[in-house]
Amino acid sequence: MFTSVLMIEKPLTPEDVEFVTTLHGEEDISFIVLMQPRGDQADLLLRAIDDVALGELKEAVREGDEPEGRDAKGPAELALEHSLGALRSAGCEAVGQVVEDHPLDKLKSVVDESGADEVIVLTAPHYVEEFFHRDWASRARHKVGVPVLKLFAHSE
Repeated sequence: MFTSVLMIEKPLTPEDVEFVTTLHGEEDISFIVLMQPRGDQADLLLRAIDDVALGELKEAVREGDEPEGRDAKGPAELALEHSLGALRSAGCEAVGQVVEDHPLDKLKSVVDESGADEVIVLTAPHYVEEFFHRDWASRARHKVGVPVLKLFAHSE
């Protein structure tokens, strides 16, 4: 069975599920999902800049309304459960957890412990972080020792 560690920051949409479950054709896939809740206030400015770059001015204004830190854990747990259920409904094995601290360290340990074949980072575009190679996928490529695929999440 092929094992993918899937890093996400919001619930999987049906399009996301179809996308990640069909990447390897008919091969059976097992997913280990790492759900990263919203970051701290330092991330707020970067998210707002990304929204402006995407032409989503209303979203940039609403960034401050999104739960952060500990307040984001409950919504992250719900998003994780939704995503795991969707992957299982698509016929895949799926387990996961909410990552509270040091997501790349957690990613490395999960890859090592599970013997994962790949990492998929499924995220919204983060132009500022990507430009400086500070996004999850760029940083993970130097840390995990398996292929890292970066995909953009679909919006609902």
